[in-house]
Amino acid sequence: MRTHHLILGKTTDFLTGQSLVDTHDERRRQQLARFLVEEKGYAKNEIQARQQMQLELDKKSGQVFVDFVVHAGDNPLMLILYRPGSIVSRRRTAVAAARIFYDKAIARAVVTNAEDAEIIDTATGRVTGTGLEAIVSRSDAVRVLESQEPLVLSAQRRQKEKQILFAMEVLTQRECDEYTCQNI
Repeated sequence: MRTHHLILGKTTDFLTGQSLVDTHDERRRQQLARFLVEEKGYAKNEIQARQQMQLELDKKSGQVFVDFVVHAGDNPLMLILYRPGSIVSRRRTAVAAARIFYDKAIARAVVTNAEDAEIIDTATGRVTGTGLEAIVSRSDAVRVLESQEPLVLSAQRRQKEKQILFAMEVLTQRECDEYTCQNI
């Protein structure tokens, strides 16, 4: 997969201290990581950044990039997708990713452009909050996790979620790589 971003040099990852390629999108991810720690109260070690999901579908494979998986202790609480532009169009992608990232669905899916956010109950697919401030804080995390039974999908439902994610992320990226973005 090619990158279609202006490279601005190097930056230091807020969560790990590692050196990363500095792009406008990476600056937004770093802003979100700082927000989760400094404003929402999560420990750095409760946030897994730059996670990749390998998808296999009809003898085709691809990877989906997940920006953050946030835990409350050992329990996964939120999957966060940062995508520039409209967040409404990314709602279903975030839900699908949160539903199949682990064997049990992650309780909340968050889609954000680092200016706005939608927080989605993964079990129902309903938006439960809007705006960055509506992201669940660490102090409320246990209440959220205790308030709902973990969703376990049937094999058939997992396959459908995988199809949605594959179409929305993998095929879209391939289209960009092969046709739309190759001359940028």
